[in-house]
Amino acid sequence: MSHEQAAPDHKPWWTGSRGEWLVVAQVALIGLVFLGPRKVVGEPAWPFPFRRACPVVGGVLMVLGGALLVAGLVRLGRGLTPLPYPKDDARLVQTGPFSLVRHPMYGGGLVLALGWAVYVQGWLTLGYVLALFVFLDAKSRREERWLAERFPEYAAYQRRVRKLIPFVW
Repeated sequence: MSHEQAAPDHKPWWTGSRGEWLVVAQVALIGLVFLGPRKVVGEPAWPFPFRRACPVVGGVLMVLGGALLVAGLVRLGRGLTPLPYPKDDARLVQTGPFSLVRHPMYGGGLVLALGWAVYVQGWLTLGYVLALFVFLDAKSRREERWLAERFPEYAAYQRRVRKLIPFVW
């Protein structure tokens, strides 16, 4: 098959036809959450009433988010890909963590990132988590269009299961 005749899902990676650039942006945002500056000089202290409990609350959120993320990775097994475009031999998984949320890796990562922001009590970190949420919500919309094209039963799954945060969103 010539370059011009290649299927849309088999174009060179730099064209971004399978969401490669979305993955690059996601990695950059995750790096910002965990490695970026946490506070601006002169900003007020973390105002939440449970300030002393932040390390515990943050730790619990990180463990819960990490567990959801890992459960999603394990449940996908050989169907796992870093790209939002499904593999050619993919099957729709609706059990395990996928019965709680349609995107457990994204949702788990968000809860983990929120836990980190609470743990470090960083205003900027909280802002980065919000930016990551907005980004993953948009990325998941694109991914879901591809999944709906591939799996006729996806629309019913969307109506039944939340997108990113179990029982919430």
